[in-house]
Order: sequence, then structure tokens, then C-alpha cells
Amino acid sequence: MRRRRGQERAITANRQTSWAFADAYSAELVENAEYAALDWARERARESGLTAVSPVTGTTLRLLAATVDAKAVAEIGTGTGASGIHLLDGMRPDGVLTTVDIEPEWQQFARQAFRGAGFAGNRARFIPGGALDVLPRLADGGYDLVFCDGDRGEYLDYLAESLRLLRPGGLVCFEGVFADGRTVDDAAQPAEVRTLRELLRTVRESEALTPSLLPVGDGLLCAVKRGQ
Repeated sequence: MRRRRGQERAITANRQTSWAFADAYSAELVENAEYAALDWARERARESGLTAVSPVTGTTLRLLAATVDAKAVAEIGTGTGASGIHLLDGMRPDGVLTTVDIEPEWQQFARQAFRGAGFAGNRARFIPGGALDVLPRLADGGYDLVFCDGDRGEYLDYLAESLRLLRPGGLVCFEGVFADGRTVDDAAQPAEVRTLRELLRTVRESEALTPSLLPVGDGLLCAVKRGQ
């Protein structure tokens, strides 16, 4: 059935309203958690020229970590700790977050943010360095969840490493796959956006994964590693 243009505008407006409501709902969840440390991490991100995950992306990560009862999570892109706080909050109380970033200064901010959020020092393992140098050193099948928020141009390589790192039934998530709308724009795009398009296609066609693309934040691509 074809929709008339007025109907399409109404549907688009309703979706925007719904997304705004979801964002506000998630922001309230974060506020109710009384995480002054999260606000502090977001402020450090702004000062460092970084974009922290949105509240709705953060609460989604927390939910996903809780859903897989995560004890071991690998994070590519520590930033200043906002996403890590959400992940740790959803993980088991004895869970350990292994977080990788090329900027040690940002990891120091994250370390302070985690401490301010009340997480014990042994809940996080910080590894400075490039993701593609560090990830091969991590244990095969040793992780319940891998969260990728690093160099978008390396996402296909992160996918290959994630398949090795994850246990069967584990979950991989890629942040920012909408690229501010450029991923679905027909205009010529830079290599980073072309990589995101290839990632979406590869994950969709993979027989090793059960994927879904969540319209939260700037796009969160998630996939479960199928059992072997």
C-alpha cells in the first residue's frame, strides 16, 4: 500500500517525537542513577574534543551487558569513561572490563571516572595502544561482549577480532554506524563511511552472526555470535 506524502510526513514526525521521548527517558534513567562521575566523564570528553556515547546508547549498553550476564567485556575506545561506566553498571559484580585506547591521558580520566562511580580498581583493566596491536593479545573466546567505539576505518578488522574474542552467544556492538546520516546518503562519501557500509553488509550476510541495527544515538549495530 502506497502512503501519501502527508502520511509520510506524519509518520516521520511521530518517529522523531518517539526518538526524542526515548532519549529523554534514558537521560532520566542516567540522572536517577546519580552518577556525578558520568557527568564528569562527559565534561572531560567535551574538553578533549571527544563525543561521549549518548544517554540512550549508554543505557542500551548497560542493558545488553546485563542481558548476557557479562563477566568479561572488551571495549575498543576508552575515551574518558562514559561508556565504560554504563558497561560496568550492567556487568556482574565480579566482572572485569578490559578497555583499550591509544591515548593514555584519556584512560587516566576514565580511571578517575570509574573510581568516582564507585567501581573497585580491579573491575577495569586499562591497556594503552592501538586496538589492532592490542586485540591479538587477548584470549580467544574469553569475552561475553565486545564494544567497538574506536577508529571507524578499522571496524571491519575489529569485527574479525571480535569473532575470535567472543564466546558462542557473546555479543559485539559497533557505535556510530549512522555516521551522522552519511551512511545512508547517496552522495560520494569518504573511506570511513564506505567501511561502515561494508561492515553493515558483512554483518548482515555473516552466517556466524545474528544481527540487529538499533536506531539509538548515532546507530548501534549489534550481533550475537552463534553457537558452534
